[in-house]
Amino acid sequence: MGDERIAAVDEVPTDGTLLYTLADDGDEREAILLQLSDGTVTSFLNYCMHWTDVKLDTGDGAPVRNGDVVCRKHAATFEKDSGVCTHGPCEGAQLDRVEVAVRDGDVYLADGDYEFVRTGADEDDPVDLSTSPGSRLGF
Repeated sequence: MGDERIAAVDEVPTDGTLLYTLADDGDEREAILLQLSDGTVTSFLNYCMHWTDVKLDTGDGAPVRNGDVVCRKHAATFEKDSGVCTHGPCEGAQLDRVEVAVRDGDVYLADGDYEFVRTGADEDDPVDLSTSPGSRLGF
């Protein structure tokens, strides 16, 4: 487990997120990659800390405003580098980090607890409209 290529660094947006899927003992979980202003890349599991069934990235990139990832459902904001919620109903909570490493322009899974499955949304998984861009917040 771990040390598997996820994507090229230049595929990770600076103003959004890149969705990918991990396996944890056979159970699939989604995660997001974020590129920081200094070019480093960080990763977190793909859910809001307020309601863990709400995805931050529904397949088209989570919105980023003023350098923070925004939950479309609750307007909670999370720092891209630390994952700490700085505003919203889960203020002070922290997103669950997934360890990644950048080598030679590529992002690799460096977290031994997970196996890499795929980059992007699962085409067979219907989008949950309650967490899609058409929910309570517009960007």
